[in-house]
Amino acid sequence: MYALTPCAAGCGRNALTGSPVCAVHAADPKKEARRIVEYITQRELIKDLNASGLSFENIDFSRRRFYGCNFSGASFSQCSFVDSVMRMSFFDFGRFYDCDFSKSDWQFLSFGGSSILNCTFEGSELVHINFGGAGITECRFNNSNLYNSRFINAQMDCSDFINCNIKKTYFIKTKQEGISFKSSNTAEAIFEYGEGD
Repeated sequence: MYALTPCAAGCGRNALTGSPVCAVHAADPKKEARRIVEYITQRELIKDLNASGLSFENIDFSRRRFYGCNFSGASFSQCSFVDSVMRMSFFDFGRFYDCDFSKSDWQFLSFGGSSILNCTFEGSELVHINFGGAGITECRFNNSNLYNSRFINAQMDCSDFINCNIKKTYFIKTKQEGISFKSSNTAEAIFEYGEGD
């Protein structure tokens, strides 16, 4: 997992990778984001990276492998993670707009409390993913495996889960409007407490 190095400013947050301070106390957060992007794009394998709180726009992170990384509170606009592999990484309270996560292989990630708008996760392995409390609007998860993932207390609007494996996927207390589960195995998903026990 990413190093838990305290921010030198003493705020209690963790310092960015390669920096003595967190994104909040960075003299130039945009410069820090560019530095992190350069670090990622020069590698196929990225491990133990802390980029929490930074903003990324129009960046191609495709076909890379991420292990134990922290992007909590980060913002992503028009970014691509197509055909990426991720394990044990965090995107909690992040903001995602118009991003492409299709054909990805992700396991044990957390998007808790995130805002996800007009993104596609189509054709992906999304196993053991936490979307608890997330706001998911105009997104497409079609043809994906969402086995044992969590959408507990999520707000989901105008999004498609067509032809998905949602076995043991939790949708407890989700607010849903305009959601399509066409051709998905909804009988094996969990929509209320007590189901699947």
